[in-house]
Amino acid sequence: MNVKDIRTALIGTLCRNPVQGVLMAGEQTFKAIINDTNPSFNGRSFPMEITGSNYNHFIGKKIGDSVDGGFVGEGDKNLTGYKLQITGGSDVTGRPMRPDLDGGAIKSVLVTAGTGYKGKKYVKKNGKLYIYKKDGLRRRRRIRGNVISQETRQINLKVVEVGKRNLGSIFGLEDSQSEEE
Repeated sequence: MNVKDIRTALIGTLCRNPVQGVLMAGEQTFKAIINDTNPSFNGRSFPMEITGSNYNHFIGKKIGDSVDGGFVGEGDKNLTGYKLQITGGSDVTGRPMRPDLDGGAIKSVLVTAGTGYKGKKYVKKNGKLYIYKKDGLRRRRRIRGNVISQETRQINLKVVEVGKRNLGSIFGLEDSQSEEE
């Protein structure tokens, strides 16, 4: 075999074999941050991964929609009986999702202080740093819309209805015996 035949054989095998390292739809994940709204727990939050068919359940949902807790978590860390509300999220690059923008695309928006822009101006005078919060200060920012898409990597969830077990016992922070008493 000459060099040309070897090169053709290598290119042919590369084209016939599937590309390695590409994520399939079932392998993608969301990082869910569940915020406990019970005032006795001081607003604790719990991180959790959402994968597989549960991942597909969240695609197309909007900020403000309610979701059954059975789709969050797997095995003994399943949030069965909980009702959760989507309060926000961010994409692969860390751009925040804004509830007043429709769709899941990135949009360039002129915003005042709020989600995606803090609205502060830093000025250094006489060796000190001063922070000014002017009325009407606006900036153009690229922000993601309110629909969860495949580009979304983090979802923020708020507990609306509580299930039988409290979140501390589900995540192993509290004893399950104290819950039964």
